[in-house]
Amino acid sequence: MSTTPLQALTFGETMLSLQVEGALTSGGPARTAVAGAESNVAVGLARLGHQVAWAGRVGADEPGRMILRTLRGEGVHVGHATVDAGAPTGAMLRERRVADLARVHYWRAGSAASQMRPEHLRGALASGARLLHLTGITCALGPGPLDTVRDAARHAAGHGWTVSLDVNHRDRLWDAATAASALRPLRGLIDIVIASDDELPLIAGGPGTPEADRVAELLAEGVREVVLKRGAQGADLYLGADRVLHAPAHPVPVADTVGAGDAFCAGYLSGVLDELPAEQRLRRAVRTAAFAVACPGDWEGLPHRDELPLLDAAPGAAVR
Repeated sequence: MSTTPLQALTFGETMLSLQVEGALTSGGPARTAVAGAESNVAVGLARLGHQVAWAGRVGADEPGRMILRTLRGEGVHVGHATVDAGAPTGAMLRERRVADLARVHYWRAGSAASQMRPEHLRGALASGARLLHLTGITCALGPGPLDTVRDAARHAAGHGWTVSLDVNHRDRLWDAATAASALRPLRGLIDIVIASDDELPLIAGGPGTPEADRVAELLAEGVREVVLKRGAQGADLYLGADRVLHAPAHPVPVADTVGAGDAFCAGYLSGVLDELPAEQRLRRAVRTAAFAVACPGDWEGLPHRDELPLLDAAPGAAVR
């Protein structure tokens, strides 16, 4: 493992991913890969040239070894990832069911990641970083992972790190009320909140609260930046009650929207680590997301730093 100081740390559940073109019941072949919100962000940051660690928990099985090998091969530090000898690595299956509609099935109950506890992350936190990236998915995996998120956020905030939270709500993991009760207490520890516009109510405001008032509530709690992902409409960045920046989405052919939000996070956090001005951070985020949606797979299409200008080329051009 490199002795270069880490810039970013993240953790969560990364799973064996089986991807089927067409309905599963038709018996078609599946492509194997690995997938997980936090590891997708870690790969994105590594490809953009940052020193980043993923410190999740996997089973002592072949999928776990595949995950660690894949992340290591992408330049992500996994020296503080932990292995559970008594619980399996989680799995997911994604089938392309109708046209561009994908349906995802999960096998994560009792997985190694769901058994994560604060002590499993102590070594990673002690190693230090500039930024800690969290997601609502990890919070939803169970009491242990939620305690780990809380402990990590307190440690990072107490040591002057930047702490980012992607709300990343999953209805199959928990309902909105349960998510809100878990996520809202984190607000005083979070510097950057990233959410889609329909996820914002989970972290601020009540029924019918206008978006601007929800954002103002977060800023009053100490959040510095609120980033709203709006899909094909681009993204907005709130830096204050009267300062809102907008970046339009890049018009690219859509091949696969899964992982686009993670790519967006990677691009935005890369801009934070590079200390770019706010407008440039937001532009990098929507650009990185465009690479993701234009390619199949959760993270495979993420750009390397020297590839970011490719979207400036004319459609159909060949870079020679």
